[in-house]
Amino acid sequence: MLKINNVETYYDLLYALKGVSLEIAAGTITAILGNNGAGKSTVLKTVMGLIDDQPEKGTIEFLDRRIDGCDPESIVRLGISYVPEGREVWEELTVSENLLMGAYIRRDRAGIKKDLDRMYAYFPVLKERTGQLAGTLSGGEQQMLAIGRALMNAPKLLLLDEPSLGLSPLLVKTIFGIIKTIRDDGVTVILVEQNARMALQIADFGYVMENGRFVMKGTARELMEDKDVQEFYLGVKTDVSAKGYQRWKRKKRWR
Repeated sequence: MLKINNVETYYDLLYALKGVSLEIAAGTITAILGNNGAGKSTVLKTVMGLIDDQPEKGTIEFLDRRIDGCDPESIVRLGISYVPEGREVWEELTVSENLLMGAYIRRDRAGIKKDLDRMYAYFPVLKERTGQLAGTLSGGEQQMLAIGRALMNAPKLLLLDEPSLGLSPLLVKTIFGIIKTIRDDGVTVILVEQNARMALQIADFGYVMENGRFVMKGTARELMEDKDVQEFYLGVKTDVSAKGYQRWKRKKRWR
């Protein structure tokens, strides 16, 4: 569904993505893991055309169509929706108004009504608060609203940036369960997440990112069982030393 080939992205003079390549299969959840500042969010923003005049190098294809260099509106119209880190709901609009804004480019009224009912089925708490101002919702409710708003575009591909950020463990479990349901209902998902354990529990595939590069990829099971990933991303104590970690990075790095 999505192919990124040798993409380089800059923030002013900062070299943010360094020859990044990945492929996303339709009907899957793909997790992008890594520490703060690794470049995970930049991957999503580059796909969405949110960084001016980027990528500097490389190509991005969505359903065999080049989208690198396209503006965000065109990319959304092609069927990609984005949930940014921090949710960014319209605080002075109601829950229902936020959801309907997600369907702004659509003209199929019957389809919009059907999808609105589906969002309330995904997130029953939003139905209870349909007339409430979004700014008065809890963090978890705002995250649900942001995901629902993005889905109202009826996307083929959903990009999620740190959906668990600032949420309680119980809410995180709820959100990740809904993400899995969204995948099962036919929407392909790219999940940028620091909670590596939760992400890999629902993902089909995963990439590990460091310093603007992907250093490892594999199925979710392969990454969960890898001792290096266990040590440095899952908090499992192994016999991997600091020197061994540096050797691992050099050995695993691919472009």
